[in-house]
Amino acid sequence: MPLPHIESGHCNVNLTPSPIEPSWIIEGNPEARSYLLSASADGAATTLIWSCTAGKFNWYYDVDETTVILEGSIVLESDGMPPKRYGVGDVILFRSGARAKWYVEDYVKKVAFLRQTNPLGFTFVVRAVNRLNQMLFRLSRGQLLRF
Repeated sequence: MPLPHIESGHCNVNLTPSPIEPSWIIEGNPEARSYLLSASADGAATTLIWSCTAGKFNWYYDVDETTVILEGSIVLESDGMPPKRYGVGDVILFRSGARAKWYVEDYVKKVAFLRQTNPLGFTFVVRAVNRLNQMLFRLSRGQLLRF
C-alpha cells in the first residue's frame, strides 16, 4: 500500500514509555516517553515527540537529530562546549556521532527530526537522480529547461 503524499500530526499526543539506557543515567530517575509522528518511505527519516522528567544522563547520537524544545528546559554539556541552557523554541542540531550530557531540571518535551546519514558518494548520486527527475518533470509539463 503506497504512503500518502501528505501526512499530518500533532504535538499533543499520548506518549508511551521509552526508557533511557540505564547505563547512561548519571543522576535521578528520568522517565522518557515518546511517540512516532512520521517516517519516510525508506525509513531514513523519522519525526517523533519525546519527553523526559528530571534527571541527568548521557546521550549518544547514531543519526543526525534536529530538536525543537516545545516545553520545559535542559542544560547540555559536551566536549569542547560549556554547559548551556536551552528552552522553549530553541533548535539544536546533534550530528551523528555526537555525545551530550543532558540535565533535565524538571521536565522537557521536544519534537525531534531524525535522519540517517549516507556516505558522501551516495549523497551525490541521490542529488543527481533528484535533479534528473526535476528536469524530466518539467519536460513532461512542457516547461523550458534553463541551466
